Amino acid sequence: MVLATSRLGNPKTSIAGLGVALENPCMCNRYTTPTEADIERNWHLGRQNPPRWWEPQIFPRAQGPFIRNGATGPQLAIGQWGLIPHFAKSAKLPYQTNNARSEELAIKPTFRQAWARGQRCIIPAESFDEPCWESGHNVWWRFWRRDKAPWGLAGLWNTWLDKKTGELVESYTMLTINADNHALMRRMHKPDPKLAADAQDKRSVVPIEAGDVDLWLAGKNEEVGLLLRCAPQELFRAAPIEEQSRQSSLL
Repeated sequence: MVLATSRLGNPKTSIAGLGVALENPCMCNRYTTPTEADIERNWHLGRQNPPRWWEPQIFPRAQGPFIRNGATGPQLAIGQWGLIPHFAKSAKLPYQTNNARSEELAIKPTFRQAWARGQRCIIPAESFDEPCWESGHNVWWRFWRRDKAPWGLAGLWNTWLDKKTGELVESYTMLTINADNHALMRRMHKPDPKLAADAQDKRSVVPIEAGDVDLWLAGKNEEVGLLLRCAPQELFRAAPIEEQSRQSSLL
């Protein structure tokens, strides 16, 4: 396994990152990473455990691990959660790029070069959180896999060159897909009062199953389209975080 890293800023940004996370309630804005050993075992990266200097819970613009194709196969890289496009003049963007709509990858300037180049990645996640507003206020839900394996979420990566310093900065974004017809995921996120109930564009992350990892990382764009889909509802184990905490305290 090759570990590629970028130490842009302080990786311990979970408190500041929480404020950023609340700016964009319609996308995935926080998740928890598996251990290094679980990442290596589940994605066959070998038995080398690099020093872990990222926080277990990842927020936008914090540092996190992702898996991409390298010269000798899949490699673990560390970068900013929030893709920095090639045309950026600074690594600190004035807009959010931690999520990208799958339907717009080929046309959005921020993401289209990474997509055209096949710079796809897997984002390891033990769980991810989404806000549910069915009660009229925000209740955070946590999503695990029912089979207890980690999620491998679809993403894009990029390496940005700071022309002033010559530093190479790694970054990545998490892909989302429309979930209006998904029985579970359509319940998440605050409804937009300006849109009709059937035009909300509720979103979901895009899990890549173990048997599809090689295709996702190394296949051609025209070959991976069918992988851009919501996971079946039966794959999820989900509940409000407060409820999960109460259940754990009773064990």
